[in-house]
Order: sequence, then C-alpha cells, then structure tokens
Amino acid sequence: MSRAPTRRWPAEWERHDATWLGWPHHHPDWPGKFEAIPWVFAEIVRALHGYERVEIVCDSEPVREDALRCLTAHGVDLSRCGIHLVPTDRVWLRDSGPTGVYGPRGFEWIRWAFNAWSKYDNFRKDEHVAQAVADLSGHPSITALRPDGDGRLVLEGGGIETDGAGTLLVTEEWLLSDSQVRNPGLSAADYERAFEDHLGITRTIWLGEGAVGDDTHGHIDDIARFVAARTVLLAHEPDPADENHRRSADNLRRLELAGLRVVTLPFPRPVMMEGERLPASYANFYIANGVVIVPTFNDPNDRVALGIIAWVFPDRDVIGIHSVDLIWGLGSLHCLTQQQPAARSV
Repeated sequence: MSRAPTRRWPAEWERHDATWLGWPHHHPDWPGKFEAIPWVFAEIVRALHGYERVEIVCDSEPVREDALRCLTAHGVDLSRCGIHLVPTDRVWLRDSGPTGVYGPRGFEWIRWAFNAWSKYDNFRKDEHVAQAVADLSGHPSITALRPDGDGRLVLEGGGIETDGAGTLLVTEEWLLSDSQVRNPGLSAADYERAFEDHLGITRTIWLGEGAVGDDTHGHIDDIARFVAARTVLLAHEPDPADENHRRSADNLRRLELAGLRVVTLPFPRPVMMEGERLPASYANFYIANGVVIVPTFNDPNDRVALGIIAWVFPDRDVIGIHSVDLIWGLGSLHCLTQQQPAARSV
C-alpha cells in the first residue's frame, strides 16, 4: 500500500515568490559568442522582473559589476532584483539549484547532489549553489538521499517535470540508459521511491529519449511540459527524415497510453553551429507569475509556437526571447531559471 505523501512539489504555474538566475561568466560555455550572452540575460531579467522578483547570483565582484551594468542599460528596476555574490562554475541553476516543495514544516528546498551532468570536471562551486540559494532565501532545506541509503542522490531539476498533483515526467535516456552514471545501481523503481520520498510524487511516467543535441542525456524540459493537471505540451517533429521524429513519436505514444491530453509544439528547423546540432526547442519555456517567456530562433515556427503557448496560457502574457546565441551554450530559458514557489501554497 502506498504511503500518503508528506511533501508536494507545486507546478511551475503556481504562485512564485521569486525566480533565481545565475549571471554568465564561464566563457567556454559559449565559445566565440560570449560577448552577446550577458545582454541576453539582461533581456530575460527585463522580461521577468515586472511580474516577480528576480534573485541573481554572481560568481565574483567583477561579475556583479557586469550584471549591474547590463541590467541598468536595459532599464531594469534594480529594487525588484537581488544581486548576490555566490561562487558558481556555470549558470544553469535549474540543475545546480534546489527544488522548492511544500513539506511538513511548510516551504522547504530539496538539495540534490550535482556532478555537472556526469560530463564536466569543474563543478565544485556549483555543488554548493543549492545550499546558498536556501540560505539566501531564508527557508530550510533537505538533503536528498538515495533510496538504498548509499549517499546523496544526484539529480538535476531540468530532468523532472510535475503537474503539481503528484504526477512526474522523466526520460529513460536521462536516468536509465547505459550511458547514465549519475546514480549507479538505481532502478526505475528506486527512482520512483525517491520521487515519492522527496517530492511527494505518486505517479511517474517514463518517456523515452530527449531532444537531439541535448548534452544532458535527455532532460525532460526540452521535450515535454505540463501546462495543466492532465495536459502536456510535447515538442513533436512530423518529418520522418529528422532525427527528432522517431523520438517524439515514441514519446507521444507513451503520453497517450498514460491517458494524458497532448498538445504538440513544433520544433524550429535545426539550429547548427560548427557542424553541431544544438538542442533548440520551444518546450524550454519558463512559466512565471503572469508571464511565460519562450525561446525563439528566427524561425517561421516561432510564431506558431508562441501562439500555441498563448492558447494554453490565456491568463498570462507570452514573451519571446531571442535564443540563437543562447542555445550555443546547449541550454535555454528553463535551464537557466529556478522558481522559488510562494512560501504558502495557495
């Protein structure tokens, strides 16, 4: 018999107290294009800060000064932003940061172990970002442990997606494929137990693979996003010649078999850089109070995707953020942001 959940992970569309964001400083993430990236971040903050407070972490004093310069130039009201000195390796706070839940003590953060997507060596600063966010927010935090008791659980926020009512989406590629080295020895059942323990999840739906070009090995936030309790927006590629076709067709089948309503989003045409296909996807949008910000790619499907997202979120403004340069870092708007749910569930 399943235990009654002691925690609830709220959906992204529920009320936030703030959005957390890291300021870019690691040039190798955007080789040859870094100079444009701080201005993209300033535009993200400009789009968000009229709707909710934005908390920005900066690796050093020079990085903080750069953030202030760019934000001021973009006309951002700094009284609606917090600027914090927190050492970081990279800016992908969706993955290095904590996940906010409602637990027995009220609002609390879940701190996952972070190992830079089992890919990069420089993550020693990012290992401490989740604790820093918890401390700066003034809310308690919990260390996530493996269900077998063998240490901390390695997880990234971009790999999990919830409807706020106990259902979670995740991909097999991310956690169960032969290439995964995040938590050796854990099975699907083990992960489902961990999702129940830490997030109050009662139903886990496993999709197959993520988007082509995703170097996280299949994060869910590039392909499938809940927009209501039983409705999912799915990035879907109808062209059989495209590498994303087989993957998205399989994920569509799995979602329909799970009894969910599926609304399809197009992909943009492939975004290439130096012969590499980048993980460009409209599904990497971010839902904040009163607004949804959506990556755009100078593509005819930009307009289609923005219209679909506006249709499923009629009570929110929808703002496109030009992301062709941003996606060269192999991530986009959702990867960069981490919501701080309202202190009290409403």
